[in-house]
This record gives sequence, C-alpha cells and structure tokens, in this order.
Amino acid sequence: MHPLAILLVLCAALCHAVWNLYAKRASDGGVVFIWLNAGVSTVIYLPIGATALVLSPPHWTPWVPVALIGSALIHLGYFSLLQRGYRHGDMTVVYPLARGTGPALSVLLAMFFFGERPGPIGLVGAACVVGGILIIGFSQKGDGTGKVAAGVLYGVATGLVIATYTVFDAWAVGPLAISPFIFDWVSNVVRTSVLSPYALRRRDEVRRVWREHRTPVLVVGTLAPLAYILVLFAYRYADVSLVAPARELSIVVGSVLGWLVLREKGASRRIAGAIVVLGGVIALALARA
Repeated sequence: MHPLAILLVLCAALCHAVWNLYAKRASDGGVVFIWLNAGVSTVIYLPIGATALVLSPPHWTPWVPVALIGSALIHLGYFSLLQRGYRHGDMTVVYPLARGTGPALSVLLAMFFFGERPGPIGLVGAACVVGGILIIGFSQKGDGTGKVAAGVLYGVATGLVIATYTVFDAWAVGPLAISPFIFDWVSNVVRTSVLSPYALRRRDEVRRVWREHRTPVLVVGTLAPLAYILVLFAYRYADVSLVAPARELSIVVGSVLGWLVLREKGASRRIAGAIVVLGGVIALALARA
C-alpha cells in the first residue's frame, strides 16, 4: 500500500476513535445530536467546501447528484444506527463489530464490483483485521440485561451500512472524480436539511442536548468529517479492499479509550484482539494488489 495512504489511514483512525468516544458520551442525544453535529460540520467546513467547488468543481453528469444525495442518506442511516447502538450497548461491543463487519463486506464488494485483487497477503491481512476486531467485540460476557445482545445487533447492522457507503463513496471520489471535500461537505448539508424539520419542532430538546453535550457536538462535528475526508483521499492512492480494513486500526485506539476512559471491561481479550489487528495492518501495508 502507498506510504501516503498508510499515513492518511492512521490519522483517520485516531480521529475516528476519538469522535466515537464523544458520541458514546452523548448517547442520549438521539436525532437532535446528529442534527447538531452535522450543522457544526457544515459551518466549520464551509470555507473548504466552497474553495473546493471553485477550484475543482466536479464534472457534471446525472450521476453526480445521485452520488451526493445517496451518500448523505446512507450516512444518515449510519449515524442513526450508531447512536442507537451507543444508547443501548457498550462502545467496546458496538464499535468493534460495526468497524469489523464493514471492512469484511467492503473487501468482498470491492472485488465483485470493482474487480480489485488485493493479493494473498492483502487478503490475509484483511482477515486478521476482521478476526482481531471480532475478538475484541466478543470480549465482554452477557450480564442478563440484554445489553451485549443489543450492542451486537446494532454493531452488525451499522457494519452493513458502513460496507454500503464504503463502496458507494469510493465510486463517487474515484470514477466520478468528486473532490472529497465537496463530497463530505454536501453530505453534511443534506443531512442537516433533512433533519431540520424534526429538530426545529423540538426546540427544548435541542437546547437540552446543546447544554449537556456541547463538547461532544463540537468534537464529533469537527473530527467525523476530517476522519472520513482523510479516508476518501486514501482511496486515491490504494484499493478500497486495502484501505477499508487498514482504517480499522481505530479499533485498537477505541478499545484503549473504552477501557481507560469509560472503564469498560474485557481488557485481556481486547489486547489480544489489538495484536491481531496490528498484524493485519502490517500485512496490508506489505500487500501489493
């Protein structure tokens, strides 16, 4: 994998783990929390999005609006499922399963739709990443409350959406050549617009979420787009089937944060899973398509 792609993916993994920690802390924010952080993203990245529109406008075809609006709606489903998962389950269950199911399916979809061939080392690396994530995801035993079961359900469902937008968005920034800055900014604009009627009818809830979760709103609104923009740029230097699993190094960071900050259990299996993930990332870095 190209060295620049590796650097982009590692930075994205760190940003992704941090914003998910803050999203977990605001798990009772629901749709309003999603609307607020999408609005923050729209405002913060407006100068970059506008500049990109002027300097590198997309070559207009009928597929461009399909890609922009379609991706925004898929990401809306992703954020909604993830937020529900964090409300009903632990981060150390939901996050690993969401991030693990996604790349496993992304590799298969990229091979099927794009004809990508990551090579034997790449496939072994992808398998190690996914296997390590699953070890981490099942490191916590059930407590009779259904919390773990709910986390598993929402984690896998979120992973299916991740696999969908991974391949869909790679098509948008690849064959359609839409700038990642434009692509992500428009996605936030669409999400904000779609959720505005819901949020504006619940002004008391908006004030509550902003008062109680202002920092998470600002962190997620800033780091979520940055993490994904870095990944979209990485797609320009490496195949989807290599980038999608490699970015899951965030699982290692997220597991450490869940253990140290949220005091969630299952550290020994998480460490074992992290070692497997690191081995997979190293294999992906050595892979040649």
